[in-house]
Amino acid sequence: MSGFRGSTAVVGVGSTGYYKRGTSPLTSPQLVLQAILRACEDAGADPRTVDGFVSYGGDSSEGMAIGAALGVHEVRWSTEVWGGGGGGIAAAINCAAAAVHSGQAECVAVYRGLSETTDGRRAFAKGHLGSLYAAHGVLAPAQVCALRTQRLLEVDGVPRSALEAVSLAGYHHARNNPEAVGYGNTVDHERYDNSRWISEPLHLFDCSRENDGAAAVLVVSAERAADYLGVPAYILSGVQGAAAGWTESVENEKNYTTAGFHPALVQRLWSGAGIGPKEVDVAQVYENFTGPAVAAIIDHGLSPAGPAAGDFLTLENLTVGTGGLPINTAGGNIAEGFVHGIGLVVEAVRQIRGGSPNPVDGAEVSLLIGGPMAPLVSSTLFGSPATV
Repeated sequence: MSGFRGSTAVVGVGSTGYYKRGTSPLTSPQLVLQAILRACEDAGADPRTVDGFVSYGGDSSEGMAIGAALGVHEVRWSTEVWGGGGGGIAAAINCAAAAVHSGQAECVAVYRGLSETTDGRRAFAKGHLGSLYAAHGVLAPAQVCALRTQRLLEVDGVPRSALEAVSLAGYHHARNNPEAVGYGNTVDHERYDNSRWISEPLHLFDCSRENDGAAAVLVVSAERAADYLGVPAYILSGVQGAAAGWTESVENEKNYTTAGFHPALVQRLWSGAGIGPKEVDVAQVYENFTGPAVAAIIDHGLSPAGPAAGDFLTLENLTVGTGGLPINTAGGNIAEGFVHGIGLVVEAVRQIRGGSPNPVDGAEVSLLIGGPMAPLVSSTLFGSPATV
């Protein structure tokens, strides 16, 4: 879309925090409303002026109902990204930006909420595992990602240390985040390595959490960004989709060990922003499990592939203050909390707007990578005012 780069911005973020799964006293819509109201407060926006709603991954809180509960003046845009589970996380931001850029809406709330009281157990995974999986004893997302991760290790030669580095980086950053479910939960090499298997080669600390909660961000035009409080996080570029031979092909993908970010899609991300992977200052990488996150980092050209990935993907290099590519700086899905990855959006934006528990000094470009190894994948690049 012509002129898309920097034409929209995120001007507010809000979240409810994380509850242990099944313990939220609020329903999913109540959590979503709370998150949107807090995003409006952060932006200094009247909630009634929100005129668009976008979510993903089977969110049960329909935009029309949320708009009615907020008492908005008019709902001009309401949609949900299909498929891919957490792969739709960045796609939802891109969809909101497209709506604003094209004039279909002026202020779009992007949100995701989960409450097992409302949605039931593992609502985010319903419908993803068909009969062919079940017939062969594959009943959980961990098993699917374990198969792909094992191939990544055995055939591509990526060392297991790369997976460990992703996990430990999340727990390291969670130490400075009192809102993180993993706050105060120290995970070192010995504890990581001795933790129980979930689905080999994935240990306990290779796996994301599962929580109740909600978060939301507000997307507006760049021209209106100055009408809101705080520093805007400009949307520089966004991509989503899947190449032929990927999508819902049930383990027959040609590029089986990738995260699904095919070269043409990744190139569109960089060319749309007019930058390259070396210019990324900080990244929030969706880690349903560490293996897919490692594959996604490689797919984006942020790390070399194969054995050389072990030299780049180290705890030191992935942490704030010491690393060239700090990731999951609030703890990520693994250590901060998991509401289908929406917390990664909040943290990607806060690295530009301020408010991160582990801010990257002078961060200008913040990358968000949506759910890897999902049928649909997506990414978004955010930039500071200096980048536009």
